[in-house]
Amino acid sequence: MRVAVVSLFPEMISGACGYGICGRALDAGLLELSTVNPREFAHDRHRTVDDRPYGGGPGMVMMVEPLRAAIGAARKAVGGTAKTVHMSPQGVPIDDAAVRRLAAEPALVLVCSRYEGVDERLIELEIDEELSLGDFVLSGGELPALALVDAMARQLPGALGHGESAQQDSFADGLLDWPHYTRPERVEGLEVPPVLLSGHHARIEKWRLHQALVRTAERRPDLLAERSLSEEEQAVLAAHRAGHAANEE
Repeated sequence: MRVAVVSLFPEMISGACGYGICGRALDAGLLELSTVNPREFAHDRHRTVDDRPYGGGPGMVMMVEPLRAAIGAARKAVGGTAKTVHMSPQGVPIDDAAVRRLAAEPALVLVCSRYEGVDERLIELEIDEELSLGDFVLSGGELPALALVDAMARQLPGALGHGESAQQDSFADGLLDWPHYTRPERVEGLEVPPVLLSGHHARIEKWRLHQALVRTAERRPDLLAERSLSEEEQAVLAAHRAGHAANEE
């Protein structure tokens, strides 16, 4: 997969992506990452990429021409016809489905704006979609872009130490992850659930499903509303709710 990031701070991207799963994917040639700085395409001696907004108001707006030229260079770097994504609080929130969809793309250009945003005409001319990290505002699009690149790298075959790791992550099947434990078996009186020490794989899988369902019901019930539940899953949740109601009484 080839990804080019358009950013005024390319060192943020290249530095952070050198570690962990992203670093492993880069070293293995599974991921190719490049950066393009819009300032390289500004024509004045100050390398200006922003200006005051028409109509007045606080802050500055990124100009069309330097950004458009940088996006063109980024597309050439990854092969010419790449989907172009603007990281913006006005975008659709990133979820697991979006990560998997974009990870299947052979090439992407991620545009990281700053200041009050970009001239709307750039979006109309060059942007295929806008994505957001959530309903809050950051200083720029670099952190959302890094989060997206990291999430996509996990989907690349061979990037993870175990081939099934990505399939068992939270959200992969519409549920939060189950609790995890490792050595020692006891920590300040808290013990590993006995079923995990039993070696009985069917019971372990059943316990993990139960825990994932209950955790999702308690923390993210909105996910369950979007998921088709099997009869077994419905029974688990019904038992949990009955027990919860009894405890409240």
